[in-house]
Amino acid sequence: MNTHFKTTRRDVLKGGGALVVSFSFGAQAGDALAQTAAAAKPLALTEVDSYLAIDAKGMCTVYSGKVDLGTGTDTALRQMAAEELDLPLNRIKLVTGDTLLTPDQGTTWGSLTIQSGGVQIRQASAAAKAALLEEAAKRLNVKKEELSVAGGVVSGGGKRIAYAQLIGGKSFSIKLDPKQPVPTKDPKTFKLVGTSVPRVDIPGKATGTFTYMQDFRVPGMLHGRVVRPPAMQAKLESVDEASIKGIRSAKVIRQGNFLAVVAANEWAAIKGARQLKATWSKWEGLPEQSKLYEHVRATKVAKDEVTSTVGNAAEALGQGAKKLAATYDFAIHTHGSIGPSCAVAEFKDGKLTSWSASQATHTLRKQLAQMFAMPVDDVRCLYLEGAGCYGRNGHEDAAADAALLAKATGKPVRVQWSRADEHGWDPKGPPTLIDLRAAMDGSGTVTAWESEFFIPQSAGGFLVPLVAATLAEMPYEKHIAPGNIIRNSDIPYKFANVKTVCHRLESTPFTPSWIRTPGRMQNTYANECFMDELAAAASADPIEFRLKYLDPADTRGIEILNRLVALAKWDKRPSPKGGQSGDVVKGRGVSYVKYELVRTYVGVVAEVEVNRATGIIKVPKFYITHDCGQIINPDGLKNQLEGNIIQTVSRTLLEELKFNRSAVTSLDWASYPILTFPDVPDIAMDLIDRPTMPPWGAGEPAAAVVPSAISNAVFDATGVRLRSIPYTPEKVKAALRGAA
Repeated sequence: MNTHFKTTRRDVLKGGGALVVSFSFGAQAGDALAQTAAAAKPLALTEVDSYLAIDAKGMCTVYSGKVDLGTGTDTALRQMAAEELDLPLNRIKLVTGDTLLTPDQGTTWGSLTIQSGGVQIRQASAAAKAALLEEAAKRLNVKKEELSVAGGVVSGGGKRIAYAQLIGGKSFSIKLDPKQPVPTKDPKTFKLVGTSVPRVDIPGKATGTFTYMQDFRVPGMLHGRVVRPPAMQAKLESVDEASIKGIRSAKVIRQGNFLAVVAANEWAAIKGARQLKATWSKWEGLPEQSKLYEHVRATKVAKDEVTSTVGNAAEALGQGAKKLAATYDFAIHTHGSIGPSCAVAEFKDGKLTSWSASQATHTLRKQLAQMFAMPVDDVRCLYLEGAGCYGRNGHEDAAADAALLAKATGKPVRVQWSRADEHGWDPKGPPTLIDLRAAMDGSGTVTAWESEFFIPQSAGGFLVPLVAATLAEMPYEKHIAPGNIIRNSDIPYKFANVKTVCHRLESTPFTPSWIRTPGRMQNTYANECFMDELAAAASADPIEFRLKYLDPADTRGIEILNRLVALAKWDKRPSPKGGQSGDVVKGRGVSYVKYELVRTYVGVVAEVEVNRATGIIKVPKFYITHDCGQIINPDGLKNQLEGNIIQTVSRTLLEELKFNRSAVTSLDWASYPILTFPDVPDIAMDLIDRPTMPPWGAGEPAAAVVPSAISNAVFDATGVRLRSIPYTPEKVKAALRGAA
């Protein structure tokens, strides 16, 4: 799509200095009216006006710092606001991820869009409605308690007045106090929340009219392609600019080790980047892939974090009648976004505007300001939906590429990454290595649990260094930011003696960032597989064994597992199943998580088929019970859970970053395969809705239990325990041979 969307805004309304800002994602930084109007809009998290405004026609615009990464939250946030305001859904407009207009509600991560961002919008909406009712009571001369609202119209005493008449175009000027939340609607009166409202984005996506980041254009823009070094830290020694002189409009941009070609059209930029001759130094600083986990174990420990300690685990381990130990590892993953990253940037009048699919526009704004040594207030970042990211992939780096080229050329520049850019240069989910030990007494009761997690440190917060700033030797903070990956290293089970320790490593082979369910997936994988090993050693049914050690007061966790038994028609018995002949054997495995031990409960059962001749594992069926408290949109929740399971089956069975001593080598889908449609499992769900409870997140928790459920099912089918993800046919056959 080559359409440029012009911005339309209302003038600052004179009545009481009030303001309503209308907005289009194609807003240009040079729009003086836009800048003036937005400057009057508050962004503080304690102001109702930061989150919403109602115009003279009764339309409500909601402003969210959280963005929709393709997961349907744009619909759910509208539902939450419309419910509290008693407005129809079609009277709610949503602006997301624009640093000029939306409050900084934090990065869109951690399954916190609804749990945190949505609750903030709900509070603002409830406060706004309370103020509107007070004003209506005065104007109608009716007691507030006698008023009712429907469709944005307040009625009482035989009289009516619309929101537009009460507030239209004016500011609320109401403070929010997080310590004294405003009362919200009784869930018994909900009309929108808890219903499967059709997603607002699907019609455009289904008909090809939706504007993805990759479709976005601005007038007069150039196209840029970065020429990547052949080795991760190679130095640029020389460039032969004459090597592309035959390509019309193509121009070489070089700054330090950053090298790119810009041109009037994308194909010319691609040809120029391919044809440009340059020489680079050699670099071979990566570990040997075959010795990755030896490298991880040998890496210097920056510090140890004890995430839980109960009793004396070391002493109890020494006294156990039966002792078990296991080591699990989890491969380096790339984000593998289906659509490679893309961004557009423009410098105008000394200000920078960046359009990208960043899940953290407010953070990106700070990084770009630092990169160009300019005031943060002179940078505006706007979100347009990309092709998904589920973590910090290459979107921010594409934005930095585009900004550098826009600065160098004085024109707007669009940078579209290639598949090789995406796989080769996005930050990675780091490798994880986990040692576990446990002891049991003569009756099969667990007396001790001890675990060690080898994971990178989180040094300096969550700012992943921008590749362009690194290559161009521009200002940046040299952070290691893998995400909050210590979570769920501690366990939900009540043993007499427990110690869980995270060894925070000083470095990791590739620049790390968070990738869907960071740490929680890897840690839960090891914990739940080892829990299954203990159940097998005790000759116990895996679900009954888990129930035995859950806190009796944690009734929601117990309910999850009991309902899972019913949903999956679970046949209570120890694993492995045994007694199967032929090449293809079947099994089922269970896994459970209380996410971060404080929210969202998930239980799953995986059914697998293992071909002992080929080593191929298929996962035809998943069962899932899920409790995330109050459900906003049941169909949207189902979308989330399906995405969690499908993507994580892919990560468990297929995905592994390949590299040599210099760079990533798995630069396409052939060398980094992902799950295909014929192998998508059938998924049965039992969603537990708790309308009176807080809404919790669902974007990540279900992914945490998928790898361990598959591993436990493979053990049930074959009697062989797989401990190294991904479960490739070669690993499966090797494990079967070792057990023979």
